[in-house]
Amino acid sequence: MIETERRALQCAVALACTVPLAMGGLSVLHGVTILKGASPAADLDSHFRYLSGIFLAVGIAFASCVPQIERKGARFQLLGWLIVAGGLARLMSWISIGAPSAGHRFGLVMELGVVPLLMLWQARVARRSSAAPK
Repeated sequence: MIETERRALQCAVALACTVPLAMGGLSVLHGVTILKGASPAADLDSHFRYLSGIFLAVGIAFASCVPQIERKGARFQLLGWLIVAGGLARLMSWISIGAPSAGHRFGLVMELGVVPLLMLWQARVARRSSAAPK
C-alpha cells in the first residue's frame, strides 16, 4: 500500500515539476517579452531572467527529489517553503496592484494550494515509509 502511495506522489510531483521547468526555461530564453504587452526594459528583463533562472533551478531540484521522494523530506520541504514564499509575494501584488493574468493566477494556485498539499503528502509518505517493516 505504501508503495502505491509513494508512486502516486512521485507522479504528482513529476507532473507539478513541468510548470517551473517549462516556464522557467522559456522565461530564461525569452525574457520579459514572454509576457503579453511587456516591454523589455534592460533592468526589468535582467531581473526577470534572473528570477526565472532560480525558478528553473527550483524545478530541477524538485525533480531530483522524485526518485527517492520518501528520503528527500528536508530538501522537499525547503523547496516547498521557497515556493510558498513566492506565492505570498504574488498575493501581495494582487492585493496592492490588482489581479494578474490567468497564467499568474494559475501560479498562485500552485504556490499556495498545490505545493503545500504536496509538502504534506511527502511528509506522510516519508513517515509511513520509515515506519513500514523493511
